Amino acid sequence: MERLPVLLLLLWLCSAFFVGIHLFVGGFLLVRLEVNKSSSCADALLPGAARPDFCEGGARFRRAVLLVVDALRLDFARFRGGNPRPFENKLPVLREVTSSQPEHARLFAFRADPPTTTMQRIKGFTTGSLPTFVDVGNNFASSAVLEDNLVRQLARAGKRVVFMGDDTWESLFPNQFYRSLPFPSFNVKDLHTVDDGILKHLYGTMEGADWDVLIAHFLGVDHCGHRFGPDHPAMADKLTQMDQVIRSVIRRLQNDTLLVVMGDHGMTDTGDHGGESLKETDAALFLYSPSPVFPAALSQAEPEVVPQTDLVPTLALLLGVPIPYSSIGQVILPLFHQESRTAGARSHLSQLEALWINAKQVNRFLETYSYVARDIPRESLSMLQDKFASLWNEYSSTVKEGRTASPALVAALQSYLTAVREVCQATWAKFHPLKMASGIVILATACTLCFAVSEALAGAGDTVALRASLAMGAFAGAGVAVGQLGSLGYVDAAWCLGAAILSSQLAFLWGLRRGEGRAFARGGDPRRTSGGSLSPPVFSVPLLVLALRCASLLSDSYVIAEGRVATFLLLSLGLYIPLRLNWEGLLLPTSPDCQKAPGLLPSPPLSSSAVRRESLVLLAGLGVLVASLYLSLFLHNCREEQGGCNPSPLLVPLARVQDSGLRNLRYVLSVASLAACTYALRCWLRHYGNLNGPGAAVFAARWPLPLASLCTGLYWAVSSTPERSFRGFAELIALALVVLPRVAFAFLALGATLLWMNPLTVFLKPRQAPSQGKGPAPLPRYRASTALSPEAELHHLIPQLYQRMRRSLEDGESSGGPEGDGRPAVEAYGLGTVYSAPVVLLSGLLGLGLLLLHSEGMALAFLLLLLEGTALLHLHASSMTLASLQGAHKGDFSVPWLSVLLWDLAATQFFHATGHLPTFPSIQWGAAFVGFPQGHVGTLLPGSLVALNTFSSHILFAVGCPLLLFWPLVCEVQAPRRGFGGSERNAVMEMRLRERPREFSTALLQLAARCLCVKGAQVLASALAAAILRRHLMVWKVFAPKLMFEAAGFVLATVFTLVGFALVLRVDFAVSGWFKRLIPEQCR
Repeated sequence: MERLPVLLLLLWLCSAFFVGIHLFVGGFLLVRLEVNKSSSCADALLPGAARPDFCEGGARFRRAVLLVVDALRLDFARFRGGNPRPFENKLPVLREVTSSQPEHARLFAFRADPPTTTMQRIKGFTTGSLPTFVDVGNNFASSAVLEDNLVRQLARAGKRVVFMGDDTWESLFPNQFYRSLPFPSFNVKDLHTVDDGILKHLYGTMEGADWDVLIAHFLGVDHCGHRFGPDHPAMADKLTQMDQVIRSVIRRLQNDTLLVVMGDHGMTDTGDHGGESLKETDAALFLYSPSPVFPAALSQAEPEVVPQTDLVPTLALLLGVPIPYSSIGQVILPLFHQESRTAGARSHLSQLEALWINAKQVNRFLETYSYVARDIPRESLSMLQDKFASLWNEYSSTVKEGRTASPALVAALQSYLTAVREVCQATWAKFHPLKMASGIVILATACTLCFAVSEALAGAGDTVALRASLAMGAFAGAGVAVGQLGSLGYVDAAWCLGAAILSSQLAFLWGLRRGEGRAFARGGDPRRTSGGSLSPPVFSVPLLVLALRCASLLSDSYVIAEGRVATFLLLSLGLYIPLRLNWEGLLLPTSPDCQKAPGLLPSPPLSSSAVRRESLVLLAGLGVLVASLYLSLFLHNCREEQGGCNPSPLLVPLARVQDSGLRNLRYVLSVASLAACTYALRCWLRHYGNLNGPGAAVFAARWPLPLASLCTGLYWAVSSTPERSFRGFAELIALALVVLPRVAFAFLALGATLLWMNPLTVFLKPRQAPSQGKGPAPLPRYRASTALSPEAELHHLIPQLYQRMRRSLEDGESSGGPEGDGRPAVEAYGLGTVYSAPVVLLSGLLGLGLLLLHSEGMALAFLLLLLEGTALLHLHASSMTLASLQGAHKGDFSVPWLSVLLWDLAATQFFHATGHLPTFPSIQWGAAFVGFPQGHVGTLLPGSLVALNTFSSHILFAVGCPLLLFWPLVCEVQAPRRGFGGSERNAVMEMRLRERPREFSTALLQLAARCLCVKGAQVLASALAAAILRRHLMVWKVFAPKLMFEAAGFVLATVFTLVGFALVLRVDFAVSGWFKRLIPEQCR
C-alpha cells in the first residue's frame, strides 16, 4: 500500500478547503474600522454660549456609582403579581423607590445590541459604538479597547475611577483605573467568589473620599443562570442578595451622586446568552439620585426602551466630560432640564443643549469615519449632512435670538441621531466582495476536485502529477507576492495562499482531464477500470439529496429546523436501501446464474439461506436505525424561533434537578448508558479476537478504557451533589471535581498514545496439542484463512505465511494425530479485524472523553449514537454483501455515495441530538470547566474544550469514517466447506485488503475524497447562502452563525478525518513490519 501519496493528497485537498474558508470568512466577517481619535471639551462648544467650554460649567453630578449586575434580565427587575416564579419579585427595592420617589428614580428597559456577550456589551456601553458580529469570537480573549471611551475620558478629566469585579474590565482598560480589584470571571460554576470579593470592599470604598466614579461588576446572577437557569432557588437567592446590595448602596449615597444599576444583557430560559432574542437583549436600567433628577410626572419624552449606547453620552454630559469620539448614542432626555437655568449661574445643560452637543459629536464622527472608511452609501451620507446643516442653522438662530427651544427642534435633533444610528447599523455589516468571491471559487474548485478524485482514480501510486501541481501553485503564489510588493509595498498572505491553491487545483484537474491524473492513480498502468470514468452518474439519488440539502441552506426555515430535517432524510435514505435492493432483485434469493461474474466473496456461490439471513440482518439494522432516530428526537434543544418547542429535560444538568428521586433515576440511566457503551465496545473486540495478546492496544482496551468510564461515573455523582448537601465534605467534593475528570482524561490520553505506538491487536501462536485425558482446546476467536485462491497466492504480500498456515492445516487434516481435528497449527487471533479494531478502539476512547465534556443526560445520546452508527455500518455491509451474493457487485472496495451521505447525515443529526444548535446561546460553556472548576490561566485550553464539546458528533463520525471501508469485510459471509461434513471455511475478512494493496490505497483515498466532498459542499452552500443573503433580515441571526458553525465543524471534522485515516496508514505500516518479523520465524 502506498501510504505517503495517499496522505500527501489528502493533506493538499484539506488545505484547499481551509484556504477557501479563510478567504471567505475574511471577506464576510470584517471588523468595523476603528477611529482612534479622542474627544475634548473644545470639540463641543455651544455656538453663542456665554461660557466657552461646557466642561467648565459644572457637572450635574460630582460622583457616580455603576453597579453592573451581569445578565440582569428586564423581568428580573419588574414586579409581577400572582404566583411569581423563582426569579420574579426578588428586587422589590426598585419598585419601592420608583413608586415612592418618582422624581429621584426611573426603571427603563435597557436594550443591548447583539452579540449579547459580556465583552461586547462592556465595549458598547463604554464607547457608545456598535460591536461587529465577528467580535463574539473575542469573548475568550478580551483585548484592550483602542477607541475613545468613557473610562478614558473620566481618567483624562482627573476623575478617580475605582473598579472591582469582572476582570474583563482590566483587560479592556489596562492602566486606566485609579484603583482596581479584578476577580476571575470565566468560571461559570462559581457563584460567589466575585460577588463576595466586591462586597468586602464596596461599602468601605463608598464611605471613603478617594473616588469619583465607582464601578462594581457582579457576576453571580449570570453564573447562576449558566449553571442552574433562571427557574431555580439559587437564582432567587442571588437576586435577593443583589436587592440587599442596592439598598445598602442607596443608604450611603450623597446628594451629588448618581446611582446606575444595569444589566449588560439578559438570558434565555436556559440561562444562556449571546443571541438576539428579547430575553437576551433586554436588560434592566435603574437610575437613582438622592436629589431630584427626573420630572415629577412621566413625560412623552421618556423612552420606553433605552439602547445601551445611549448611556454613554448621557453619563458623559452628566459628569461633565466629553462624549467619546466614536459614540453614536443619544442622550436620555429626562435626565436633563427642559430649559437652561438662570443666566450667569452655574447651570446645567438643558435638553436642547445636550442634544446639540450630542448631534455635533455624532456628525464629527460621521465625517471622520466616512473619510477614512468610505463605506457609508453616498445617498445616506448626503441626506444626513443636509439634515445636520439644516439643524445647525435652526439651532444657531434659536440661540442668537434667545428664543425658547421649540419641541419641533428637539424632535428634529432626536430624529437626526436616530437616523445616524440606523445608517451605521446598516453600513457596518461590511463585506469584501472580492475575497468572498475568491473563497467561494476555491471552495467550489475543491469540491469539484474531490469529486473528480473519487470518481477517476483506480489506485494511488506515482506522485508526479501532485508534485507538478504543487510546483505550479508555488509559482503562482510567489508571483502574487512579488506583484503585491511592487504595487502595495507589502504582502497579503491570504491572497498568496489563495492564488497558490487555486492554481494547483486547476493544474491537477487539467492533469486528470488529460490522463495525467490517471497516471497518478494507476502508477503508469494504462488499463482503465470501471471506476475510472470522469463522467459518473451525477443524477444518482444520493447526490441529488446532497444537492437538495445544500440548496435548502438558502432557507432560514430549513436552518432553523435542520435537526428534524436531517432525521427525516436519514430515515428516508435508510428505507431507500431495502427498497432499491428489492427493485433490483437483490433482497431475496434468486436462481443461480452461471453467466454472472463472481463478486467480492470467494466462490463457490452461497446458498439462498445466506441471502435470506443477510436480508434479515439488513432489516434488523434498519429497525435499530429507526428506533435510535425516534428516541433521539426527544434529546433536541430548541431555538428561539421555535415557539412551541420544549427542550429535552435531559439537557438540564443533574445539579439543577430539584426532585431527588428524579435525579437518582436520571443518574442511574446515565451510568447504565455509559456502562452499555463501554461493554459493547469490549464485547466487539473480544468477539473478533482483538483482546488477546500482550500488545499496547490490547492493554488500552482492557484497562484505561474501563477505568476512565469508572472515573466518569464517579465524577457525575460528585458534580450532581447539591451545594447545600454534605457541607462537611465540601473540600473533598471540590478535590474530586478536579481529580476525577483529570484522571479520566489521563487514562484516555494514555490509551490513545499506546494505540498509536502499537496499534496491532493481533496475537499469533502455534496451537498446542491437547493432552491425553483432556478435552480439545477451545476454538480460537479467529483463525487466519487458508483457502486463498491461486491468484491471491501469487499476489499476496506474504505468501510464505499463508502457505505455512495452509500446510499446517493440510498436515493436520491428513494425519490422524493430534492435529486431526482440522484446526491449523498456527492460530492468528484478531487478524481479520486488524484495521478496524484500532479505529473502533480510538472512537471509543474519543467518545468517552467527549461524553465527559457533556452533561450526564447526554450519556443516553451517546449510546443512541453508537447504535445508530452500528446500524448504518450494518446497512452498508449487508447491502454490499447482498449485491455480492447475487453477483451484482463489481468486485472492488469502493464505498458508495449513499453510505457516505448517510454517515454525514448521522453526524449532523447527532449534533442536534446532543443538545447543540448553530447558535451562540446554545454553546455549552460549562465544558471549559470539566476538570478545571477554578478556571484557566489562558484561553487556548477552555476554547478547545468548548469546541470539542460542540462538535463531538462531527469528530466521532469523522474518526470512524474508515469503518465504511472495513465493515463489509468484517461482516463477510462465511462459505460452507465442501467435503468436511458441513463445517465452515473462515472468511479472509480484512486480509483481502492485503491481497490487493493498490486497490486498498485507491478505496481509502476515494472514501476520504467523498467524505471531504460531502462536507465541503455544505460549507460551500453555507458560504453561498451568507453571500447571497448578506443583506437579508436574518443574516446575522441565522445564516452567519450557520456559516461559522459549519466552517468550524468542517475544520474539526477534517482534522479528525485525517487522524482516522492516518491511524489506518499507521496500522498498515505496523502490519507490514509484523509480517517481516514473523516470516523468518515461520520459515525456520
